[in-house]
Amino acid sequence: MSSTDVASPSVATRRLATTDRTALSVMMSEPPLQEPNENVPVDVPKLQIGQEFDSIEDAYHFYNDIYAKRVGFGVRMGSNKRSKVTGELNWKQFVCSKEGITDETYENSRRQQSSTMEERNCGIKRMNCKARLNIVLNKASKKWCISDFEETHTHELTTPRRIHMLTSHRKLTKAKKCLMGKLSNVNVRSSQQFKIMETMAGGIQNVGCMPRDLRNFERDLREEVRGHDATMLLEYFESEKEKKPSFYFEVDRDEENRMTRCFWADPTSKKAYFFFNDVVVFDTTYNTNKYRMIFAPITGVNHHGQTIVFGCGLLSDEKTESFIWLLEQWLKAMPSGPPKVIITDQDQAIAKAIAQVLPHTLHRFCIWHIMFKFRDKLGPVIAQGYYGLFKNSVYNSKTREEFEASWKNAVQQSKQENHVWLTTMYELRSRWIPAFCNHIFHAGMQSSQRVESNHSFFKTFVSLNNSLLDFATRIKRGLGQQRHEELIRDHIDSNEIPKTKTYYPIEKQMREVYTKEIFLRFQDQVVKSTAYLKCETLKEDEHECVYTVLRAADDEQSWKVRQIIHDKVSGFAKCSCGGFEVEGIACRHIIFFLRSINIVHLPNEYILDRWTKNAKVGRVWDNDGIEVRDVGDKSLMMRYIQLSQLSQVVIDEASLSEESTKYLTDGLHSLRLGIKELLTSLGVEEVPVTKKRIPQQILIEEPSQSKAKGSGKRLKSSKEIAMSKQKNCGKCGRTGHNIKTCDKHNTEG
Repeated sequence: MSSTDVASPSVATRRLATTDRTALSVMMSEPPLQEPNENVPVDVPKLQIGQEFDSIEDAYHFYNDIYAKRVGFGVRMGSNKRSKVTGELNWKQFVCSKEGITDETYENSRRQQSSTMEERNCGIKRMNCKARLNIVLNKASKKWCISDFEETHTHELTTPRRIHMLTSHRKLTKAKKCLMGKLSNVNVRSSQQFKIMETMAGGIQNVGCMPRDLRNFERDLREEVRGHDATMLLEYFESEKEKKPSFYFEVDRDEENRMTRCFWADPTSKKAYFFFNDVVVFDTTYNTNKYRMIFAPITGVNHHGQTIVFGCGLLSDEKTESFIWLLEQWLKAMPSGPPKVIITDQDQAIAKAIAQVLPHTLHRFCIWHIMFKFRDKLGPVIAQGYYGLFKNSVYNSKTREEFEASWKNAVQQSKQENHVWLTTMYELRSRWIPAFCNHIFHAGMQSSQRVESNHSFFKTFVSLNNSLLDFATRIKRGLGQQRHEELIRDHIDSNEIPKTKTYYPIEKQMREVYTKEIFLRFQDQVVKSTAYLKCETLKEDEHECVYTVLRAADDEQSWKVRQIIHDKVSGFAKCSCGGFEVEGIACRHIIFFLRSINIVHLPNEYILDRWTKNAKVGRVWDNDGIEVRDVGDKSLMMRYIQLSQLSQVVIDEASLSEESTKYLTDGLHSLRLGIKELLTSLGVEEVPVTKKRIPQQILIEEPSQSKAKGSGKRLKSSKEIAMSKQKNCGKCGRTGHNIKTCDKHNTEG
């Protein structure tokens, strides 16, 4: 561009009499012309005939960003002309955003033809403004020159405080789009994103866009991937498989080639299952993606007592066939056999699927959900009087005989011998009553509440607006955060030693073996073992000896008795409380018994490898004989980490002064240009960070909207439901009172 001289708008234009212009406007049926904005700064660039620009983009930038923004109007692209001989563009026009007029007749007819069109309460914006800038291509210099322009406007110009609201001065830059992508990945809504941009820019007027622009951009992104979503998910899984050969996925489709369900498990999940495959919790959740497909993660617990994920599934329905398919794919992906125990809700479809796919696995129902239903199934009157009896029977019965007697007593006292639901629960007692299930290790779990908290964790990453690809990538981020928490615990175990509370050698021994979380549980049992005073022989034969361990109660008048069965051949002692069998940690009674027979260190029989610091030591092989590696090609990742760490140090140092900041900025611009040239010469394609790659061909159709049985909402008690259905007052129609306490009734009476 040849000139950017500073000058005020045309003097000739200023001298044109306002009355003459008004009369001319009336003759042409136009609104009166306005003087140039008096509130704009005086340093407005001057438009000159013959002024040159290197490209159309440069000309638009000058007219819109430099001239129009300071004067106070917006710019639109106008018409153009091409050479009749070569077809080359040789003339271009830029016009004021209020150029032209609104055809109300056309708008009304279009609104009537489209019954689905939502009517927007927008006013008329076109004012038939004649302000424009014409440029023509100079064939000799190959530059664009101003051939004609008009500075006069037929409308009031915008003040500097409102100039950022005009469309042509609102832009979503690549940096903002990139920031939006990062914030969207952590579930930050567009309204909150704009507030963050506002804070960074120092005010709304400095952001460079409006909240509407962010919403429109997200809408455009959704429209762009419409129809390609399932294909993009499939390609994402394939790319993960290329990076990590142990990555497993399977996608199922119907006869219309429409996706119905999918399952995937990364190498980290497969390795975790190899080490912690004894107990699994399975539950579904809802409202996690825009197709309302059901999210079905399969979870467990690691050596720190943390929830871990063994695989993820998406289902279009909750039929038995879908659960069978999911469990079969999961078993196929895992490097070891089926679990010993699986805990689920009392769902008939899930129960049938587990019975078919996992016939030798103990299927346990969530005890919390069943106990929660007691009040609703029995009714408020019976539950208030007898719920305590049933609860005591369920939780405090240590043997099957105790449960049978106490349950029978609770049923008889409540007079519910013919209650259908109670009868059904009794018939299913082997699936949920602790006295029937505690002979198998459960890692301390009796309910599926652990997986429900896991659902809540993942829902902080996903939402109902997520596409399938967004859902999968966000679940990956959630898994990354979950696994980093495990890494933190590993770091603590390798750098800290827990404090002891007693002088018993057994406590010092196990703080070196157990992870910190498990040691604290064990330590609690060691401390509580000091309350036991006696260990007496009850009976003895040549194979075993039965002891009673006595503890003084708080009132020091009654005694609580536990029995210890000591096998003389193996030396293993089993307690009647079943604590070790359920949790895998020696109970207080066993610890006291060992101390009473002068055993100062915990025997190996009471130490489960899955609770130790070395629980994850060893190599894992999948069913095909390939080693499971949770890290693929490290080269790109290591280069990225190395550059990130170095750049962060340089930025911290350069930001200390204006001079060093400018020095680094100039250097980075130069480096970026050099890197682009280098990548071009090497043939390395630059991947845009703000845009997803859209497949050219649809390989699989998007899933239909799912209709699930549940909604993912919290269960409500009968009292909460009753309170939400309050009746209205018969006199005034309001809630919160009745006709007897109504002020209106009492006043009239």
